[in-house]
Amino acid sequence: MEKESATRQFGLRGASSVPHTLEGYAILHQFFHIKRRQWARRPRNERAEIVARSASMFTSMAQRDDGQSALFCELGHKADLVLIHFRRTFDELAEVKRTLDQSELREFLEISGSYLSVVEVGLYEATVQLNSMLAARGLTPESPQWREAVATEMIEQRARLAPRLWPKIPQRRYVCFYPMSKRRSGADNWYMLTLDERQQLMHDHGMIGRRYAGQVTQIISGSIGFDDWEWGVDLFADDPLVFKKLVYEMRFDESSARYAEFGPFHFGIRLAPSEIERLMGPAAAP
Repeated sequence: MEKESATRQFGLRGASSVPHTLEGYAILHQFFHIKRRQWARRPRNERAEIVARSASMFTSMAQRDDGQSALFCELGHKADLVLIHFRRTFDELAEVKRTLDQSELREFLEISGSYLSVVEVGLYEATVQLNSMLAARGLTPESPQWREAVATEMIEQRARLAPRLWPKIPQRRYVCFYPMSKRRSGADNWYMLTLDERQQLMHDHGMIGRRYAGQVTQIISGSIGFDDWEWGVDLFADDPLVFKKLVYEMRFDESSARYAEFGPFHFGIRLAPSEIERLMGPAAAP
């Protein structure tokens, strides 16, 4: 007889049916339109000085050892400039925002959107395995012994997965960002599925992503309690067509086809800090 998971075999409910997660960098996405007419009215020497100081500011942000920032030029009407900030804490993100808001460049940037989240590694498979192991040891779900064992396992997992929790912003030319949530309506309610049903669906979903290893770098961030959607997805690649192929293929996966809701997509091209003049418009123009 095939062995049942802990969820079914031992009737785990409540917190024991929630997959564990690990969190890393806090992330802020900022989307801006450029006030080009207002910019063009400023004297050329003033524009040149603002460009130089802005390039220095963004270079400093990009070259940090522990949490970086990156610039992208967005195509389409949603924004002209995309800033992505990775920092250890939300307080550090607030400091980044203050620094930009107090800069001379900010006068010529109009915010069109933002997204706040935190790097998240979901541990569906590890949670199912851990629950089964603890139940087999005769531990009662959510008992002090159960919680202690879970805490010990999370410490080990955090050490093992540190590179995924504290990544550098990938040095890829293109980025695709979109928010998403799991559907909670009618028969297609993700959160009413059992833990092992969700684990199997996420496993199948992840197998599609693995086929694009080397072509796409994916960073998933959780935003429940921080923003309007439940997750943010950043895809980085050197071939923009890979975004279309990957997202299209995943639409046929059951976890997406039945349970996923998607927000607006943003597509950006990498912009070096020294290229801010090209985005704003020639600083030396009369």
